[in-house]
Amino acid sequence: MLASKITVGPVCLDMNVFLAPMTGVSDRAFRSLVKKMGAGLVISEMIASQAMIRLTRASMRMIQSHGEEPMVVQLAGCEPDVMAEAAKLNEDLGAKIIDINMGCPVKKVVNGHAGSALMRDEALAAKIIEATVKAVKVPVTLKMRTGWDDKSRNAPKLAKIAEDLGVQMITVHGRTRCQLYNGRSDWKFIRSVKEAVKVPVIGNGDVVTVEDAKNLLEQSGADGVMIGRGAYGRPWFIQQAYDYISGKTVCSDPSIEEQLAIVLEHFEDILQLYGVEGGVKIARKHLGWYSKGLKDSADYRVHVNQTECPVKMRSLVQDFYKQQIETV
Repeated sequence: MLASKITVGPVCLDMNVFLAPMTGVSDRAFRSLVKKMGAGLVISEMIASQAMIRLTRASMRMIQSHGEEPMVVQLAGCEPDVMAEAAKLNEDLGAKIIDINMGCPVKKVVNGHAGSALMRDEALAAKIIEATVKAVKVPVTLKMRTGWDDKSRNAPKLAKIAEDLGVQMITVHGRTRCQLYNGRSDWKFIRSVKEAVKVPVIGNGDVVTVEDAKNLLEQSGADGVMIGRGAYGRPWFIQQAYDYISGKTVCSDPSIEEQLAIVLEHFEDILQLYGVEGGVKIARKHLGWYSKGLKDSADYRVHVNQTECPVKMRSLVQDFYKQQIETV
């Protein structure tokens, strides 16, 4: 069976299809919605460990939740003691799992010697892992890429180092840092990581259809799937992917009426989380993703992106989906 439960230390996960941590996307509003619609695990946006220990307003907002369990916080940084302190702080705030980011390819993060830059410095990566694991009683997990570039795909080696230091689950995005998000995710390479360790390995990258989820598991031998961009505008997709790998009948996308209710719920939660001005700006991208493939969605997105007023934006959403309903 491709579908299975996964145990991460004392934490038992009933589903092996997860939502990826995504900066600017997997905030409280989206995590809560995806969890409610079916996901084995949802993970916070990547939080800089330095910002976390300063308890900045942005970092505290990133870890807010609607009570979805288990609470998982992803941290990034390059200083072992700071990472350890940030991990302990999050444990005290209720985190049940701490995830270490060694996969972010963004230039700003890499230039700060964090994220996927750590794959080029295995000694420093090991110190960060060791310090974090020792700082907390909850499980520590790790997310990384296959390597820095094609000449240094050291994910299997780093995975083994991490396992030996106490990491209890490893997620691998099937690209190198230098690929960024170009080319294809190498699901077959993830198998070499799976063969190097005994802890659960999760495969990530390019899962945008239910068939992709199954193919990733078959090609990689991974224990589970992590879905990122494939969930944009489709918080219900993770449950569909799990049903497919379980051999169950995959439910159709929600009806237009149901989608309208989902979009409005998400919109209101965004406004509550960020306030009116910030919420309107954040909501635009989500509203655009939700509308993908619907009739006249291009014009709708233009109007949404030009709107500053939440009342007017809410009206645009309602009118757009009403038109969709009338044309069905």
